[in-house]
Amino acid sequence: MQKRSIQRGRPTGTTTYEAEPAIAFGAAVREERTNQAISQEALAHLAGVERSHMGKIERGEHVPTLPLILKIARALKCSAAHLMALTEDKLASPNSSD
Repeated sequence: MQKRSIQRGRPTGTTTYEAEPAIAFGAAVREERTNQAISQEALAHLAGVERSHMGKIERGEHVPTLPLILKIARALKCSAAHLMALTEDKLASPNSSD
């Protein structure tokens, strides 16, 4: 039996982007930000990211990494668990108003 070589990266044809959770997380961030009356630009500054990147996260066009989720939570003065709970609520009832 011949050994197969291990290839770096993800297999051909796979993707790491899933729209539904990305959109739900973005809506959760936007909801928490607007509840605190923080502008998107101010949140981006507090989290140490570009405003355009924060916009992509809020629109669900980008799935943030764990370190970025933690930075956003810290900037919003809430826990990452709180943001995840809001995300899960939005995934459970996608037709609810944001």
